[in-house]
Amino acid sequence: MRSYLLATAERAPPGSGRGGWCRILRSGSGSRRHLITVVTHEDPIGRGPSNYMIHADLSDRQDGWREQLWTRQLAPDRFEVVCLPFFTYGICHRDVVTADSNHLVTIVLEKSGHRTLRVALVVGHPDRDRLHELLHGSVVEADLPHEWLQGTYLAVDLPPGTDPTALVKILEAPAQAGALHWEIDS
Repeated sequence: MRSYLLATAERAPPGSGRGGWCRILRSGSGSRRHLITVVTHEDPIGRGPSNYMIHADLSDRQDGWREQLWTRQLAPDRFEVVCLPFFTYGICHRDVVTADSNHLVTIVLEKSGHRTLRVALVVGHPDRDRLHELLHGSVVEADLPHEWLQGTYLAVDLPPGTDPTALVKILEAPAQAGALHWEIDS
């Protein structure tokens, strides 16, 4: 069974009261307004002048949540993902997806062969800051593209042929100690 790294109402995301890591958008009309929480990428690995943003629906895990994905438009309804999804499963860097008229991902057309290593540091854990520095240094030393979300969620690109064994060894003991959760998605 997959354990979801997405924050829940019982386990609020870091910074949720301070703003900055996500935006709250109002949608709907008249008395049928409802909140949609959008997880944004502040510093995507593939930021460029011709990027196009679409959303992935996360409401199967948290009602009203979406993740904003930075993409490069290939055709009117085809997009190459140029960020590292923090919470969207089954979509990785350089995958090609389609989107509907509401800019929501509909299907993955082509898999790139990239995988995403995701890490969620436990906010209240006393080793959190030390682990952040250790992980950051490890992915920089390994020369792997990565993105942080408020210093707590880490997404690391694992291009085809990348062996994640060294990073997994770093994660095992802290995971067993309850300091973090991790997974690899493809």
